[in-house]
Amino acid sequence: MESNELNYLESVKKQFIYYKTLGDKTITILTEEELHYTYNETSNSVAVIIKHIAGNMLSRWTNFLTEDGEKKWRHRDDEFEDTLTSKEEIVAYWEKGWTCLFKALDSVHQDNFTNLVYIRNQGHTITEAINRQLAHYPYHIGQMVFLGKMIKDSDWVSLSIPKNQSSQYNQEKFKQEKKRTHFTDDELRKLS
Repeated sequence: MESNELNYLESVKKQFIYYKTLGDKTITILTEEELHYTYNETSNSVAVIIKHIAGNMLSRWTNFLTEDGEKKWRHRDDEFEDTLTSKEEIVAYWEKGWTCLFKALDSVHQDNFTNLVYIRNQGHTITEAINRQLAHYPYHIGQMVFLGKMIKDSDWVSLSIPKNQSSQYNQEKFKQEKKRTHFTDDELRKLS
């Protein structure tokens, strides 16, 4: 595989791991009851957002290279019904979606990287299909984090640079020698 293609795949895997970790941390911080909290009747709970993300992942990434990403068996509207009851069930479905995603990414190699894949009959390059989901999942994970922050209020622990600590953060960064790293390397260490 070309080094650019390999670098791209490694980069997106790291980014998916980073955003999954933000979601994992949010799920861990919230109680089972808090996972089901909705601001109003038209809002989604963290549990529902997780159900939608995982449902999308299972559809998009199952047989990623050979089948349309919008599976006939997917019932997208059902993803917005709060039917996952226990925290264990929520986490298990979340993990099932991520496992499917990473397995599909691992199936991409030099001989198929230039293939087209389809989502609702619309052709995508491998890069376009991955980028589409790399934009979609963080959008929803950001919603999860925001809901968690609202629910926990002053008990929330920042998952990124804490408020009013940007100068300190930047000072630490600029003390280091210039080097080639992925931004998620430090962020994941901070979150672990």
